Amino acid sequence: MTVVRQLRAPEAVTEPPDDLAAIEVRDLRMRYGTNDVLKGVSFTAKRGEVLALLGPNGAGKTTTIEILEGFRMRSAGDVRVLGVDPAQGDERWRARLGVVLQSWRDHGKWQVRELLAHFGLYYTAYSTPQISRPWDVDDLIDAVGLTPHAAKRVGQLSGGQRRRLDVAIGIVGRPELLFLDEPTAGFDPEARREFHDLVHRLSDIDDTTILLTTHDLDEAEKLASRILILAGGEIVADGSPDQLSRRVAADAEVRWSRDGDRFVHSTSDATAFVRQLFQQYGEEIADLEVRRASLEDTYMAFVREYESGRGASALRAFEEVTK
Repeated sequence: MTVVRQLRAPEAVTEPPDDLAAIEVRDLRMRYGTNDVLKGVSFTAKRGEVLALLGPNGAGKTTTIEILEGFRMRSAGDVRVLGVDPAQGDERWRARLGVVLQSWRDHGKWQVRELLAHFGLYYTAYSTPQISRPWDVDDLIDAVGLTPHAAKRVGQLSGGQRRRLDVAIGIVGRPELLFLDEPTAGFDPEARREFHDLVHRLSDIDDTTILLTTHDLDEAEKLASRILILAGGEIVADGSPDQLSRRVAADAEVRWSRDGDRFVHSTSDATAFVRQLFQQYGEEIADLEVRRASLEDTYMAFVREYESGRGASALRAFEEVTK
């Protein structure tokens, strides 16, 4: 996969107001029969922000995303996506969105380049003085690392190459808001790293807002500036990866060895503890390690608590530390 390069910018760019939100959700509710799937979800996303929506299976992530995309009607609440109620969104509004699904039924006999050029034609009518649509097809193919495979039929691509094509199809219309569902499934480490570069370029250069859903918490921590955790139909945490890990697990774990014995100690002030440790034992200390909870540690601890049947108490505790 080639190194991701900067995508060609439109001729003229008009920056939106800083206070203009790409997504506004207030008290979103969804009920299927007697089952409340969403119970008052509220959050906003600014232009150019990268958000990760996390949560256990059945938490309501898919329902939330489908409502934002305009594919599912909500039961109650106020939702605005790029200033429009998704339930009332027309084709011009849809042309401003990009969606990368986990999988799709592709056209196996089409060549990569001709397929992207074909999809791009649908967006030509929705160009504006601010955003020229679609992407130049060769720039797009290069950006996702498919230049050596541009003449191949889709059916001849490997799993990772087909996934890159999924991403290209999702951004061919220069979306202002991009929905990514497990975007790097099937990617090798190099392709994953270069996809991360592409996401950062989209948000930093083109001011694209990105809403990511993934079970890969390491990826969420690397890509997202904000993490939303959805559980039991409610947003129970909202903050940066660092904020959430520190608020939920304030203590650090200090590990060391002395005279062949291993020791572990939890402390809220790792710096002071390590200083005292060396003052007391000096060069006898070896294999020193200070470890704070990662986003994965934080999230998994919460999910285990929630799935153990103590969901209500877990929610209250999590809400308290993330205020």
